[in-house]
Amino acid sequence: MTSSNRVSTKLYIPHTSDPNCSIVGVLEQVSDTTVRDEAESEKKIALILHGVGGHKDYLFLKRLALRLPMDSFRFDFRGNHETPGVWRQGALAEDVVDVRVVVDYLKANYGYKVDLVVGHSRGSIVAFKWICTTEEGRKISGFVNASGRYRMPKILESPGVNVWQENIAKQGYHLWTATVARKPFTAKIYREDLEAFTNWDTSFVWNQFPQSIDVLTIHGLSDPVVRPYDAIIYTRALGPRTPGTTNIHLMEDADHNFTGRQDEVVQAVLEWWDTKQHSNGSLKTGVWLSGIRGKL
Repeated sequence: MTSSNRVSTKLYIPHTSDPNCSIVGVLEQVSDTTVRDEAESEKKIALILHGVGGHKDYLFLKRLALRLPMDSFRFDFRGNHETPGVWRQGALAEDVVDVRVVVDYLKANYGYKVDLVVGHSRGSIVAFKWICTTEEGRKISGFVNASGRYRMPKILESPGVNVWQENIAKQGYHLWTATVARKPFTAKIYREDLEAFTNWDTSFVWNQFPQSIDVLTIHGLSDPVVRPYDAIIYTRALGPRTPGTTNIHLMEDADHNFTGRQDEVVQAVLEWWDTKQHSNGSLKTGVWLSGIRGKL
C-alpha cells in the first residue's frame, strides 16, 4: 500500500511524568480513522523506535511506516529532534517510560493495541525491556530487532568512544556533536551516563522474553558500532522458545545504519511480516533471506 493510501497525523502526546514535555510522533493510518469509540474492538498498530542520534523519520523508519500493511506510530524520544527534554547516554530507563506513555495514549485515545515493534539500535534495546516488563509488551505478536546491542560494555571499543573517555577524564564530560534531521545537535556525556549504559542488563531476554512472539533480527556484517556477533547472541537466547519463532537476517557489507541499503531492510521486514501473517503457522525458526521466501 503506498503513502497515497494513508493519512499521516502528527501527534503531541502529553508526558505523564514530565509536564513540560510532549512526545512528538507521526501516526500513519491506512484509512481515515478517527478516535475510536470505547465499544469498538482494539485495532492493531506497529510501533517504530529510533536509535542514538536518530529521529522518527531517519534511516528506514519512515520508509517502513509508509509501506507496512497496518497503522503505525513512530516518535522522537525525549531530548531527540522535536521532542523536548535533555538527552542522556545512560537514560535507557527513561526511554522505556516514553514507550509506556505512547502506548497508553494510543490505547486510550485511539483504541490501539500494539502488535508489532520495530527497533533500531538503542530503540531495540529499549523495546526488549518494554516487551519483557509490561503487560502490553508481552502481548505483541512480532518484534524486529535491527542492529541491537547485547554486550553493552562493548561500546567502549566502538570507534571514537576512546575520545569520549579521554575528555571525560580531562573535563568531566564529553561534548558530543552530531547532525540530527539536518540540524546541529549537542549533548554532554558524563561518566555516570557511560557507566549506566555499559551496566544496562540485557541478560533478561534469556528467560523473560515471551514465548509466543515471533522475532526477526537484522544486522549488518560490517557494523563497526555493534558487532554482528551480538545478533547471534540474541538469536541463540530467543531460539528455544515455542510457539514463537526466531529468524536472523545478516546483510553482507552493511554497516550499523544500513547506509545505502534502507530499501533492503524494509523489504526484509515486509516479507517476514507477510509470511508471518499468511503462513498459517508455517513460519519456522532459521535464517531469513530477503527476496527468497524461505530459510536455509
